[in-house]
Amino acid sequence: MKSQDVVVLLKLISLHAEFFEKSLSVSDLILTNDSFEDWTDDLGNSEIGRLGISREYFESRFSVRSLAADTGISKSQISLSLKRMYDVGLAKNDRRLGIPKTNSKALLEFIAYGIRYVFPAKEGELTRGIATSIAAPVLQGKLMTSGELAPVWPYAKGKTKGLTVEPLHSNIFQAVRQDGRMYAFLALTDAVRLGKPRERNFAIDTLAKLFNQNI
Repeated sequence: MKSQDVVVLLKLISLHAEFFEKSLSVSDLILTNDSFEDWTDDLGNSEIGRLGISREYFESRFSVRSLAADTGISKSQISLSLKRMYDVGLAKNDRRLGIPKTNSKALLEFIAYGIRYVFPAKEGELTRGIATSIAAPVLQGKLMTSGELAPVWPYAKGKTKGLTVEPLHSNIFQAVRQDGRMYAFLALTDAVRLGKPRERNFAIDTLAKLFNQNI
């Protein structure tokens, strides 16, 4: 397993939510901040039709090409990631819809119990970047204490000053710049990778709500 596999799995969850969970209100959890400036402004054919889109467009959003464009991960690596995740049961191909789908319950269990050991993170030097973990909008004001330096993904144009955290993938900004839900997912995952027990537990509970899963 590679860290980029987690990014791909999270993107698949985000895409399914985009199409099929319109009623799920996460606006209070997924907010962009000024670091992004103006970057972001088991169903069948009949259900897809009610979305007001064509099957061709729907399937194209889950294609290797589209996943590569949305995540900044190369097409060859996307294909390899999907194969690995199919092999271990973290993803499957939805035969009726013809698209890949994340096993969100299994992914949540991995994030909760395994990710900080397999893909550990630690804070580094002071820099400018994009807020992540407890400093990201999804957790802003809920866990950080006054005077605490923010964890950040290093980015020269970022407006948040804090301590460097290596993201799960080097092109993390391509994955989050037009997808606020992905930003929330990845920041919460970082809170699990980095955090103390209280922070980890809060992040896991929040991810469970967004995944619509229990753990």
